[in-house]
Amino acid sequence: MKNDLFYRTLCLLVAMLAAATVCSAQNKVNSHLTDKLRLYVNYFDAIDSEYAVNYVPNDKAVDWLSKNIPLFECPDTTLEKIYYYRWWAVRKHLKQTPDGFVFTEFITPMKHAGKHNTISSALGHHIYELRWLHDQQYLDDYINFWLHVDPQTPKPHLHAFSSWLQNAVYNRYLVNLDKDFLKKNIRAMDSDYKAWEAEKLLPSGLYWQFDVRDAMEESISGGRKEQNRRPTINSYMYGNAVALSAMAKLLRIDSLQKKYAVKAETLRKLVHDSLWDNREQFFKVLHPTGQLDDAREELGYIPWYFNLPYKNEKYAAQWNELLDKAGFQAPWGITTAERRHPLFRTHGSGHGCEWDGAVWPYATAQTLKGLSHLLTNYPHHAKMNASVFYNELHKYAWSHQKRGLPYLGEYQDEKNGEWLKGDNPRSSYYNHSTFADLIINDLMGLKPREDNVLELEPLIPKGKWDWFCLENVFYHHKMLTIRWDKNGRKYGKGSGLAVLADGKLLYRGKELKPVKIKM
Repeated sequence: MKNDLFYRTLCLLVAMLAAATVCSAQNKVNSHLTDKLRLYVNYFDAIDSEYAVNYVPNDKAVDWLSKNIPLFECPDTTLEKIYYYRWWAVRKHLKQTPDGFVFTEFITPMKHAGKHNTISSALGHHIYELRWLHDQQYLDDYINFWLHVDPQTPKPHLHAFSSWLQNAVYNRYLVNLDKDFLKKNIRAMDSDYKAWEAEKLLPSGLYWQFDVRDAMEESISGGRKEQNRRPTINSYMYGNAVALSAMAKLLRIDSLQKKYAVKAETLRKLVHDSLWDNREQFFKVLHPTGQLDDAREELGYIPWYFNLPYKNEKYAAQWNELLDKAGFQAPWGITTAERRHPLFRTHGSGHGCEWDGAVWPYATAQTLKGLSHLLTNYPHHAKMNASVFYNELHKYAWSHQKRGLPYLGEYQDEKNGEWLKGDNPRSSYYNHSTFADLIINDLMGLKPREDNVLELEPLIPKGKWDWFCLENVFYHHKMLTIRWDKNGRKYGKGSGLAVLADGKLLYRGKELKPVKIKM
């Protein structure tokens, strides 16, 4: 009996020592990544004029970011630097107002903005990006502003632009599992969907929109007064219907769940029947005349953002245009229209907001998310693979520069990277797209789910990286670490892939491959 007690005590001491060792090593990794964050932020601060200051000034940025964002490092210094630059930049847009916290799109006041200089055109992007913040109040307040405060203003601005609000809110829920937040807002989101139906739904069942109200003005196919049936708003409304159905199911509102499931499936079929050009193998804009536009435009990839296309290889073939230099392939990014079209880049250069071919981060982020979905959710990939995704993501990161310094503006020349708004202050730190979310959700492959399974489907090409670490990811009320060390020499904590939750090892594997782990 004494020997048994001695043995159990010894085992307990060994376990405690091992846990302390793991904790100490984990703290060293965390400290190293925090130091890296500090170095990047100090550099960004040093090159910044800080002509606009909101809730978190530059001298508070290190502290705020270290408390709020996942930490990341990898061998690709371009991706790593821009990951931190984007978080540093979005922090500039956080405003504390009498109506709670909000995020702006432009750093300077805009005439077409609503209350507190808010603009809804990139709201879906904002929610996807900000869902990874640790402090949930910022995004809670921001969504509350659009659903409850903006409608009470003299001139509401939520519907000034098409939106995938409901889809984004649901995908945010998959990260934080805050069912009470959905319960408080499901009726407002239902009302918002009905309002879009009243404003833009046609007897055919498709939605129409001006290109300017899709935030894609001066496009080849569109016009500020043309009521076109566009893949944009129709994909958004499909994604919103799917999300409302899923949220209603969670909340056990059966009538709402069934209603939106039917709406989603009906709209999905209509998009295939009406917006797919079978001859040119592309989703396109449909004019009121009943004719599809003759231009392939980047907006034709938006259906994939919402997993709308059917699982048929003829639809996947559309993606081959991404590699064609006469299609969307260009030195500085993915063009917003095919380069072979006679009206490519004919609408001007920086005089307005031309979507006739120039590179827009807004669209690039949508296309990369769509490509990620193709590679992870579909059986047919055409010529697409992880290397294509990685190369386009790296190009996107590389484009974040002006005169050799980190920069994010509105839109760029596809051949030389010139920011077409020049030095206009309104363009700096343009909060109109995502980047960090593409690293976390798509490149690292953290796929949020409703259940307690942690799913990873990384899109890092085989043999590309020997190591990386994604640390302090707040997910399902736990703090995750995802670490890859091919030979064990980078972190000294064993070779292979390791996944931890609150410091506890959940998984270890020799290969960097898709995995599903019970949390």
